[in-house]
Amino acid sequence: MFEHSVLLRREPSWRPPGKPFVPVSAPRSWLGEPRSLTARLRAGCRDGFNVVVLRQAWRKPFAGEAARLGAGRRRMLVREVMLRDGLTPLVLARTVIPPDSLRGPHCALARLGNRPLGEVLFARRGLRRCSLECCRLGSAAWLPSIAGLCGIRQEVWGRRSVYRVGDARLLVAEFFLPAALQLESVAGRIAAPGLPEAAGVAESACRRVAGVPA
Repeated sequence: MFEHSVLLRREPSWRPPGKPFVPVSAPRSWLGEPRSLTARLRAGCRDGFNVVVLRQAWRKPFAGEAARLGAGRRRMLVREVMLRDGLTPLVLARTVIPPDSLRGPHCALARLGNRPLGEVLFARRGLRRCSLECCRLGSAAWLPSIAGLCGIRQEVWGRRSVYRVGDARLLVAEFFLPAALQLESVAGRIAAPGLPEAAGVAESACRRVAGVPA
């Protein structure tokens, strides 16, 4: 039953973040945040930022994930976590990493434990974000167990990006729960570039992530 995910009933419908799909009422500063989401959340947490690993295992990804990574439908490392402020869920995240992206210096990505991925990823030299897509999910999109645990009763916005560092690539999806949108972090008060108006960043036009050394 949970072959693909312990979060989602089915694969979300991802789209480039242009108008009219992402309206003004959407959490655009979060969806378009170019810096480390982990750092932004930490800055706003009052009861202690922490990570709960819901599952990390070798699983077949969703078809769209395999296509985005260009890796076929083989098993990949799938990590699904909850980012919290104390006991309050803020973000649900899903990372998919092909086996060949866990070799050499990148093998540490498979041994994160409760350490946030962003803390490790954004410390890597030459990190590139090669795509950005958004989705919005109703409460029925989630497995009942996670919907109950996180109190999901309304629409949730998410984003996903392909990151490249050296010869490694990974796909990271983040879903913003209501409590995250209420955080008054220092980083959140700084004007973020926001979302592009047209199509997402193409695979052939990867951008260096802000604040990461080249």
